[in-house]
Amino acid sequence: MAPLSRAQINLGPVTVGAGLRTDYEHTAPDGGSSTDKFELNSIRLYVNGPVTDTIKFMFNTEYDQGTNKVGILDAVARIEVSPEFNIWAGRFLPPSDRANLYGPYFAHEWAVYTDGIQDGYPFVFQGRDNGIVYWGQFAKKIKVSAGAFDGGSATGNSKVIGAARVQIDFWDPEDGYYLNGTYYGDKNLLAIGGATQVQSGHTASTIDFLLERKLPNSGVVSVESEYSNYNRLGGYDAAYAKSQGAYVLGSYLFPKKVGVGKFEILGKFAKAEFTHSATPNYNQKTGEVNFNYVIKQFNARVMTFYKDTTFNRERKDFWQAGIGLQLQM
Repeated sequence: MAPLSRAQINLGPVTVGAGLRTDYEHTAPDGGSSTDKFELNSIRLYVNGPVTDTIKFMFNTEYDQGTNKVGILDAVARIEVSPEFNIWAGRFLPPSDRANLYGPYFAHEWAVYTDGIQDGYPFVFQGRDNGIVYWGQFAKKIKVSAGAFDGGSATGNSKVIGAARVQIDFWDPEDGYYLNGTYYGDKNLLAIGGATQVQSGHTASTIDFLLERKLPNSGVVSVESEYSNYNRLGGYDAAYAKSQGAYVLGSYLFPKKVGVGKFEILGKFAKAEFTHSATPNYNQKTGEVNFNYVIKQFNARVMTFYKDTTFNRERKDFWQAGIGLQLQM
């Protein structure tokens, strides 16, 4: 994901940027042998530029660790007339939950998209779909988006996927279409959003919440939460027609600068239930703790993590620990 306000190299009217996520990860399954990996999780190249004052383009690529290939992340024609009227067409993140609209580079925690809840919407590549969307922001507080997306490439069903999202920012506004998982104290935020996607009567729906406040001592408290219901559309486990769940995340960014950055402690708990399958229903519980060193917000941060994942049946429990590095320019 490459929101339009990120720090990038300016080549006249065109901006070029890059992002990198890499980590060391130790995984220990119950009753099995542990593994240790050094992973190149992601590398991205970002290109943005204007055609006219109101017509712009965005082209971003993503390295896929699973295939060791580079794919098209975003390829978007952007018609941006005013805050209230914008049309995007091509490949991009459709109206969905906050977690999808911030992506891994602007998420708050390291082990994003592993809880069975965040961004279970169908997609072509890295949460993206091919289609067209209208989005607008009204009175700097209410943000709406609605669009139509290709179903065949995302689900194998040729029927169109309809997608919509509404978000209200009660305190500071969030500009633009894409979002953040935190603002590291740059905003005092109280936001709630709801999204749904529909295809052939099947639905995927979420409600998300983010509260962030800079305290008098310059520390920052953040609380993020989401409820999801994937009803025969999307979800984490294709063998189960339905799944639902929720998570809550809390963090504290310490006010004092130590060296070139600040330390942050973060905790998250999630529970997801998977039902409607030929095999027995099961649930997944995920607990995660991060101890982070934030150097330049999303452009430079080191994140140590511990994640414990347990199931009541059907799957083996496991835990993971490691350290990740993220850089952007």
